[in-house]
Amino acid sequence: MPISTNFSTKTIEYDNLLEEFKQLLKKNGLKFTIQREVILNTLYNSDEHLTPESLHHLIQDKAPELKTGIATIYRTLSLLEDSNLVTSLSFGAQGKKYELGAKDHHDHMICTECGDITEFVDDSIEKRQHEIADSLGFKMNDHSMQIYGICKNCQ
Repeated sequence: MPISTNFSTKTIEYDNLLEEFKQLLKKNGLKFTIQREVILNTLYNSDEHLTPESLHHLIQDKAPELKTGIATIYRTLSLLEDSNLVTSLSFGAQGKKYELGAKDHHDHMICTECGDITEFVDDSIEKRQHEIADSLGFKMNDHSMQIYGICKNCQ
């Protein structure tokens, strides 16, 4: 399935991600398949946080001839998450939503009513987190912030 994009830098980014994915599959003794590439490509091109089921529906709509099974999606997401190529937000009994881990750092506000996720970046929060870690003698490698509440539409 050809992958189209309007920006050459985006193509280069995807090509690098795809190469990393191929190496990951090889390292784990798995075959590179078009179904697995479509999973990665769909995540790459999505601006949403996707459940395995919503990812499956997108792929079925986009490429029904591939007959990509939900089990393949779950296994591929697990592999991608274990290697930090994708990240997930847990919704307890409702499961996880996934996004590409290669995005620039951002935090999340999550509506507990409808499940809507809003991404945001706040430099003052980022600075303060580093200051707190430094003041406690803590070497921070990474972090994530999730704020739970009720979105404007559900209030």
